Amino acid sequence: MITPGGLVWSLGGSVAQTVVDGGTLLHKKRAADAANDQAAAMWRATVQSAFQDVANALRALQSDAAALQAQAAAERAAAASLDLARTQYKLGAITYLTLLNAQQLYQNALINLVRARAARLSDTAALFQALGGGWWNRADPAPPGDSGSDHFALPPFESVKLPVMAN
Repeated sequence: MITPGGLVWSLGGSVAQTVVDGGTLLHKKRAADAANDQAAAMWRATVQSAFQDVANALRALQSDAAALQAQAAAERAAAASLDLARTQYKLGAITYLTLLNAQQLYQNALINLVRARAARLSDTAALFQALGGGWWNRADPAPPGDSGSDHFALPPFESVKLPVMAN
C-alpha cells in the first residue's frame, strides 16, 4: 500500500467503484426526482380538493339561503291562511275540518322552515370544517392534573436551588 504501485491500485479501485456505481447514483437521483414530482402532484390534488370542498359548502349555503327564504315566505302565507280560516270559522263560513286543514298546512310549513334552518346550520358547519374546523379559535385544554400554566409541573426557575459542588 505504501509503494507507488499500491497507491495506483488503490486509486484505480476507487475510480472503478465510482464508475460502476455511477448508474446507481443516477437512478437514485431519478427516483428522488420522481418521488418529489409525486409529492408535488399529491399536494396539488389535496389543495384542489380543499378548494372544491369550500366551493361546494359555499354553494350549498347559497342554495340553503334561497330555500330558507322560500320556506319563511310559505310559513307566513300559511299563518295568514290560518288566521283567515279562524276568522271564517268564528263567523260560521267554513267547517271545523277546513280549519283543521289550515292548521295542518301551517304546522307543515313550520316543520319545513325548521328543516330549512337545520340544513343551513349543517352546511355552515360543513363550511367551517372545509375551512379547517375552527383552528383560529383553538384553545388547547390543560392536561389532567395541571393547575398552572407550567405544563410540566415544575417549580418556578427562581425557586430552584442548585447544589454547590466542592472541588
